[in-house]
Amino acid sequence: MPPMRMLAALLAAVSVHCAAEPFEVRLGMEKVALDAPPGFTDTTNLASPRLQDLAESFNSPSNRVLLFGLTDADMRRFQLGDKLEVNRFVMIATPRAFEQQRVSPDEFAGFVRESLSALGQPAQFTDLIKYLESQPIGRSSLLAELRREPAVVSVLQATRLAPLPGYKFYDSDKPQYLVYTTSLLYARGKALQMSLFSLGETAVDLDWVRGATQRWADQLLKLNRR
Repeated sequence: MPPMRMLAALLAAVSVHCAAEPFEVRLGMEKVALDAPPGFTDTTNLASPRLQDLAESFNSPSNRVLLFGLTDADMRRFQLGDKLEVNRFVMIATPRAFEQQRVSPDEFAGFVRESLSALGQPAQFTDLIKYLESQPIGRSSLLAELRREPAVVSVLQATRLAPLPGYKFYDSDKPQYLVYTTSLLYARGKALQMSLFSLGETAVDLDWVRGATQRWADQLLKLNRR
């Protein structure tokens, strides 16, 4: 490796390591502690229009993105100007309607019911890819409810994606399948929506998605415990 490129790689590794620290975001009168899961780095402080547009393409307009994380490997590629893979990424958002106010436990429970009521019953399948191929492109399917507690509810979903216009993070004409979890968290009187995404051309590791979601939710709840 040429000396200058080696130096750039070292600096990128150092900056990724330094960025992987919890931080606080003010929502109304409250500060909420956030952190990306292990192996991911938040990108929101980079002010990159490309990454901001990507985050918003997976976000509801009714939410404000608080954290958008790429894998540490993708962060190094981004800082070196190399092509990103973006097979896995994470996001935390908050409903704009609740951003300035303190949410009571009853209000959070109502938010959970309203958010999940339209998902229906979990899909029945033996082969995930065959099932997704039978569904229209872009239709999200509920695969399972992973967790239901007063402070956190998590569900597992999947969809078959059409190519994202304006993006070419990967060169492939093959179908893209997105498996993701949505977790609604109640932290310091605030409602948060935590999402973990895994994108691929074949069946993804559902066990990894489930386990990473569980650990990340526990991590965030612990950070905001008083």
